Amino acid sequence: MIITRIYTGTDGETYFEDVNFPLKDHGMIGFMSDPIDTKSIIFRETAADYDYKWHNAPSRRYMIILEGDVKFTVSSGEERSFFAGDVVLLEDTDGKGHYSQTISNTVRKSIFVLLD
Repeated sequence: MIITRIYTGTDGETYFEDVNFPLKDHGMIGFMSDPIDTKSIIFRETAADYDYKWHNAPSRRYMIILEGDVKFTVSSGEERSFFAGDVVLLEDTDGKGHYSQTISNTVRKSIFVLLD
């Protein structure tokens, strides 16, 4: 399973990286990754006009989009769009951060799984 990571490079710029999470065959119940230790979970709903200028992730966390969409821009200038079912690993807790905004002017429902 491939997810997108947003991280800060040694130069202080923020980048995207595609990360492969290997899955193991567990027979009838499907394929699963190894367990990942987590701290807590947050359920979130953002307004249809969500437009959050440059900021850092407050802690390392996964964002799982349940409904809606978001476009992230990182300081390197690259942009990527994410939709329901996508998972993003936010690790840019320092550096120049990222910009996030709604694409389709709809409410976004998501879950944050905090790692730290």
